Amino acid sequence: MSLKLDLQYFAGEKTEKATPKKRQDERKKGKVAKSQDVNTAILLLFALIVLYVFGSSMKNQMTSLYEHTFTEFIHWQVTETTVAQVFNGATLEVAKMLAPIMIIVIIGALAANFLQIGFLFTTEPLKFDLKKIDPIQGAKRIFSLRAIVELLKSLLKIVSIGTVTFTVIWIYKDEMMMMAFKNADTALGFFGQVTIVMGIIAVIVLVFLAVFDYAYQRYDYEKNMKMSKQDVKDEFKNVEGDPLIKSKIKERQRQMATRRMMSEVPNADVIITNPTHVAIAIKYDEGKAAAPYILAKGVDEVALRIKQVAKENSVMTVENKPLARSLYRVVDIGDVIPESFFQAVAEILAYVYKLERKV
Repeated sequence: MSLKLDLQYFAGEKTEKATPKKRQDERKKGKVAKSQDVNTAILLLFALIVLYVFGSSMKNQMTSLYEHTFTEFIHWQVTETTVAQVFNGATLEVAKMLAPIMIIVIIGALAANFLQIGFLFTTEPLKFDLKKIDPIQGAKRIFSLRAIVELLKSLLKIVSIGTVTFTVIWIYKDEMMMMAFKNADTALGFFGQVTIVMGIIAVIVLVFLAVFDYAYQRYDYEKNMKMSKQDVKDEFKNVEGDPLIKSKIKERQRQMATRRMMSEVPNADVIITNPTHVAIAIKYDEGKAAAPYILAKGVDEVALRIKQVAKENSVMTVENKPLARSLYRVVDIGDVIPESFFQAVAEILAYVYKLERKV
């Protein structure tokens, strides 16, 4: 009894790697190994590239918007219409400035996901599931090991990025103090440069953290994907079918094939036997084939049934051990006999036709 329980325990223990089918099924549900830190690093990198490429143009647009808004606004009477005009114009200009960043960031997000998991589109995570609002399951997720790891990860990112930001600001603190005596164009250029430096260092730090996070995500994913031996067996049964049912189906198919074969035996010209272990039913019909062909064949019990059906239908039986064995081994049902057997089969057919007065 104890041994049986131990076997059941080990059968339920998840020790096996996930099968390709399970991986495919989980992928369809949107469950893949993916690190958000990789996405964050790539998005920040793309945003910095946009700022570096379009920074000068964006600075000119900002200063032009500032000058236009406040210069024109002085000569206008403050009313709802003029305020709305200024607000709509400013919104349009800001949208034009942010458009390149938004487009590149979207492309970066798609690229980051594609690099990690390839192309994947699924609506499974959007489906309503009561388990998602189950307070007990929610509490388990909050106090799980994964939640603790994610918390530590977030704290590490906050500390790392905070340290980077503080360090860069501290390095450039003297220059920042002097910006009060510079014009707006120089100040914007300086702060743009500081932003780029700060962003590059932040990207390097995030990439470093993302490598470890991705490795952890892969490890956690593989761990959660593991299957028990029983799971593997059940999946195999579902995919391939129950072996017992499959064997019954094959047996039924063999029986049907045997019945069809037996129904052709009465049409044979001759049955060549071993004499007891092998039986070959041969037919020659010029309208169907240029040479004699096999109607039925079998060994042991099937051979006895072929001979019995032949006897009941007055089909002649001829004993030829070497020929019967060779034909059974090299020729399938419905096939024309090979040329190497023509002479031997022709002699037997001639003998049969002579006895039946067909010649």
